Amino acid sequence: MVIGNIADRVIHGVEGIGAGFSEAFFEPVIRLGVTGLSRAGKTVFITSLVANLLDRGRMPGLRAAAEGRIVSAFLQPQPDDTVPRFDYEAHLAALTGPEPFWPEGTRSVSELRLSFRLRESGLLGMFRGPRTLHLDIVDYPGEWLLDLSLMDETYAGWSGAVLERLEGRSEAKAFLAAARAADQQAELDEVAAKALAAEYTACLSSMRAAGYSDCTPGRFLLPGDLAGSPVLTFAPLPETGGRAPRGSLRREMERRFEAYKAQVVTPFFRDHFSRIDRQVVLVDLLGAIHAGPPAVEDLRRAMTGILGAFRPGRTSWLGGLLGMSRVERILFAATKADHLHHTEHAKLTQIMAALMREAKDRADFAGADTAAMAIAALRATVEETVSHKGGALDCVRGRLRADGREAAFYPGELPDNPAALLAPAREGAPDWLGADYEVMEFAPTPLTLRPGEGPPHIRLDRAAEFLIGDRL
Repeated sequence: MVIGNIADRVIHGVEGIGAGFSEAFFEPVIRLGVTGLSRAGKTVFITSLVANLLDRGRMPGLRAAAEGRIVSAFLQPQPDDTVPRFDYEAHLAALTGPEPFWPEGTRSVSELRLSFRLRESGLLGMFRGPRTLHLDIVDYPGEWLLDLSLMDETYAGWSGAVLERLEGRSEAKAFLAAARAADQQAELDEVAAKALAAEYTACLSSMRAAGYSDCTPGRFLLPGDLAGSPVLTFAPLPETGGRAPRGSLRREMERRFEAYKAQVVTPFFRDHFSRIDRQVVLVDLLGAIHAGPPAVEDLRRAMTGILGAFRPGRTSWLGGLLGMSRVERILFAATKADHLHHTEHAKLTQIMAALMREAKDRADFAGADTAAMAIAALRATVEETVSHKGGALDCVRGRLRADGREAAFYPGELPDNPAALLAPAREGAPDWLGADYEVMEFAPTPLTLRPGEGPPHIRLDRAAEFLIGDRL
């Protein structure tokens, strides 16, 4: 039996190398990871990207489409049998139906395979027929990605950092009181442990609603089938000094923290994240700016932590053959650019680049190509200029999400220098002095798409060119 199991593993290993050889040389695969924290627009991004790669009339910035090298594109079953399929058709119907609405956001890992038939350019195209390239798009919550930073943390270190971060936040007041009142040395009481974990989960949920980004562990907010399990029943506790006795509340919280890393975070890294070779990180930067300097600084720290989880750099040909991946290209995309007039887009891009400077430098040093961009995967507004107090205001007009009314909106001007936002955020300023940045929630508008056209967008073609254009 043991010899049979070993033989099976050898055979499967050889088959894996064979599959890697076939993919590397005959039908190569790009695994594109799409992530971002809550409300960044991951579901809409993937849906619009796929729709615009199938019908490329609005993709002039994608050179392979503009030059006619994409013969066809079509959806196929995803290769991972245990990963749910991204529900592209349902999400597209939600965005393009007669009464369009934003689809439900990402709550777990899903995947979609889009395959291309490509015509070679130049003399090579005269002697070779079309080749096939597969694009596997992997959607996963950014909250889960934040958990990868826990791998190098001890329970005491994580607890201390979290509790320090929560000090002074009104959303954390109830939890901090409960954590300080907990008898850490007492024998574990499961009811008390669940109550403390529930209080911490409510704290995380309130902070996310207030615009904060670094809310770990991520599965507390998106538990899936782990809801109510011991692996999600722990919380940070203040350091008391000395070793807590076996069976005590603190020792059990520490054990469950380690179990969370081993049984939740490690499998996610091994089965999904470690296989990504192109990555787009979507960021609701406008939402953070609207929430204030603390939210912007929290976002900067969270994004830097996310990049610490990546393995940026080039994959060698042998590594690709053996199924080993490194993230070769990373796009930092500030979403909802359609909420601003186009004259503000360059400023939004500059702020995005400055916010990610530390993470970008680390990725660049490792050999990865990085870029920052302001995009809207689905354009929900139109631009117009209105008269106001004898002057002209550059506004956007759209359908309000709250009540469906049409309204013109002037969000204000972003600063020319990103330091005007990032410096107060780093210094801990409670609000923006002399400035007020508003954000309006728009709903998608009814669309009339001509044959061969995907949904309207802003710079989605340029994002696609950066992420996969070199392989097309």
